[in-house]
Amino acid sequence: MKFGTKAIHAGVEPDPSTGAVMTPIFQTSTYAQTSPGRHKGYEYSRTHNPTRTVAQRNIAALENGKFAFCFATGMAATDTVVKLLKPGDEVVATNDLYGGTYRLFTKVYEAYGIRFKFVNMHDLENIRAAITDQTRLLWLETPTNPLLKVIDIAGAVAIAKERNVMVAVDNTFATPYLQTPLDLGVDIVMHSLTKYMAGHSDVVMGSLVVNDEKLAERIAFLQNSVGATPGPQDCFLLLRGIKTLHLRMQRHCENARVIAEYLRSHPKVGQVYWPGLEDHPGHAIAKKQMRDFGGMVSFVLKNDDLEEAKRVMESIELFTLAESLGGVESICTHPASMTHASIPKEEREKNGLKDSLIRLSVGVEDVEDLVEDLKQAIG
Repeated sequence: MKFGTKAIHAGVEPDPSTGAVMTPIFQTSTYAQTSPGRHKGYEYSRTHNPTRTVAQRNIAALENGKFAFCFATGMAATDTVVKLLKPGDEVVATNDLYGGTYRLFTKVYEAYGIRFKFVNMHDLENIRAAITDQTRLLWLETPTNPLLKVIDIAGAVAIAKERNVMVAVDNTFATPYLQTPLDLGVDIVMHSLTKYMAGHSDVVMGSLVVNDEKLAERIAFLQNSVGATPGPQDCFLLLRGIKTLHLRMQRHCENARVIAEYLRSHPKVGQVYWPGLEDHPGHAIAKKQMRDFGGMVSFVLKNDDLEEAKRVMESIELFTLAESLGGVESICTHPASMTHASIPKEEREKNGLKDSLIRLSVGVEDVEDLVEDLKQAIG
């Protein structure tokens, strides 16, 4: 089954009780039992809900996985992965990653005795050098947030497996439309479903997808025990959004190419970050492991002036100045003060994230209008 067909049909069937084509919103907390302990697969909605079940089956199919689990947020999904570890364990993570993930790792779990190392994974030898006998998890983002670095997933997996280290990939920026990390040997795929998967800036959700049955059992236990699960309304909205994922992602990628090339040619713009540009350091790897290059573009002005960058962001009209990404509408974000403010300034700058960096989530509007908006804002 091809991707677009899976997005619409995989794991989704007409409701057997009514014939409803769209999965109903099962707005219930509990379910009748025929006798104590005997039920039709559902007993309490923290554990299972029919709307969530369909959403999980759909996500698993898109990622070419066997088991998927939905959570109330992407951070709840990430939190569940760390809960697979114990005090004394070590995590090697990419040094260019979402600020919320960095905050969870360093401000929450370091206090519980889990250690974190952040390395530049563009050079795979940095991964090899960072892994010790205590390393239990390799955490990747690719493309990374917000510098759009590309990590060789298969290469990272090969190094991790030499030391029996579990590998998790945050696939939020790419979505399974562009890459399927499980096919490259990854153990866990994480999504902030809030972004491209739902696609309409009206849902906050996360997910984990795995193939290993024992790992799935551990995640299911944590999902139920901790209880950070989404409601059926959010699952319904996610399913609705996923039905157009392939159409939206194609347009996001097409528009991002035009925007990236326009910015690269602008006399006032300096560095442009988009993996589809042939001079991008990760272009060859992206071309090998991705089916297109995504809808995220970051850039800095040639003068690298923060106040001028602020003026540009305050002057834009079609690009909404906001946090988050991946919606049908274009969004402009200032990572240093918004999505990555929890990372200390010295750490951000060491990793190449300048205070003047502007991140664009390129939407699906007519791209000519988006170019005109940038033209008038940059001047």
